[in-house]
Amino acid sequence: MVNKVMAAFIGVDGLFVSMGAIMLGFSIIVQQTCFDVPSDGNAAARDLLYRRFPFTAGIVNAVFIFITFLATIPALATNNRSWLKLAAYMIVVDAIFTMAIGVDLWIITLKMKQEYFDIWMSQPPQIQELMQTAFSCCGFDNSTSPAFITDATCSSPHAAALMRGCSTPLTSFGNTFVDNIFTAVFGMVGIDTLLIMALACLLKDRKERERFRHIDEKSGARGTF
Repeated sequence: MVNKVMAAFIGVDGLFVSMGAIMLGFSIIVQQTCFDVPSDGNAAARDLLYRRFPFTAGIVNAVFIFITFLATIPALATNNRSWLKLAAYMIVVDAIFTMAIGVDLWIITLKMKQEYFDIWMSQPPQIQELMQTAFSCCGFDNSTSPAFITDATCSSPHAAALMRGCSTPLTSFGNTFVDNIFTAVFGMVGIDTLLIMALACLLKDRKERERFRHIDEKSGARGTF
């Protein structure tokens, strides 16, 4: 019979495995598409930044989440508390792993301007032109450092000198973009924490039920004499 404690654990466990599915799908799909030729400057700024994300770590973490979820199934199907304890340890490891991924993404935001400078310098003029057009800017720090690419936005040195460099809008774009992602990752750590709390409640509930069962068995044994 499923009581309220077990029902709560099953619900959070479902969120936990859904989190793994989202992380796996996101990591695989984006890792495969971020190397496509960008069609505009926003896509270029996004996909080039994606290439610096720890997608392999995300895939490994998602697989570990599925393994941990499988470990919770016998814990629910039997009254053996050893499975619950094993699942608890695995969830803690996953929470630490997920938090490490979130911290890695957060560190990217601390050096966003340098990240985009490295990206800018490694790209051909065609990609730089796409970003200049999308963000209405010329060059990186300014029109001369490094030198702008001549296009409709930066048609001449005089016109380019009147435009801002691309570092500011790119950095703002990247920070907002990565902030949303690492916030979601830290939210996943919150689900891990919630699952650990639900598991602890289930462990306590089963321990109490086992104690009461033993008391009932002893009472029944005495009643036979």
